Amino acid sequence: MNRLLLYLVIVLFLGSCSSSKHDNELLIIASEQGDCVGVAPMKCLLVKNEEQSEWQFFYNSIEGFNYEPGYEYVIEVKSEVIESPAADQSSIRYILVKEVSKTKKKSENLPTLKDEITPVGDEL
Repeated sequence: MNRLLLYLVIVLFLGSCSSSKHDNELLIIASEQGDCVGVAPMKCLLVKNEEQSEWQFFYNSIEGFNYEPGYEYVIEVKSEVIESPAADQSSIRYILVKEVSKTKKKSENLPTLKDEITPVGDEL
């Protein structure tokens, strides 16, 4: 009986530990990058997910993804929490799971410099 209770406590404890991984998600990557400012002026990917109609700046890199201008991508990524990021580093690391599609096209409704875009990277 005591062993059974001990196993139950261990299973419940391990099950309650939070994982540093998030679910995989699909991202649409625009055919052009946008001018953005992080620590310094830079080029950011413009991304959205299937529920979003507007493009957003993506300040992070995606490990394993090689962006080529002129193509719109649909990719599956997984994200992992970085426990102690540097001051200028995102707290989330993005990793390419697979490239779902790569289509030669000009993405529609891309923002212009006067448009305000919501930055993303830590909250995707």
